[in-house]
Amino acid sequence: MLLITCPWCGPRPEIEFAARGEAHVARAAPDADGEAIAAALYLRSNTRGLLAERWRHVYGCGRYFNAVRHTVTDKFVATWRVGESRPDLGGEGTR
Repeated sequence: MLLITCPWCGPRPEIEFAARGEAHVARAAPDADGEAIAAALYLRSNTRGLLAERWRHVYGCGRYFNAVRHTVTDKFVATWRVGESRPDLGGEGTR
């Protein structure tokens, strides 16, 4: 079983959480053309390695939080509250 650490509740089983996609995605400007809006809505980095994501603790506190997860091993490297700055991962790059 995979344990995910909620910044408010602590470590909980993965069944309590829902992934909400890549974190820190910039929105398209209101006056952008159709291609820019489509890219902002649908195109993601789909990186192999560390990726910053947004998660929700659905069956717990219900809050959203950010996490850095390795997409190959599913290992969570760090979690932090929305609005806080991303923790320093010691030179490991993330997207």
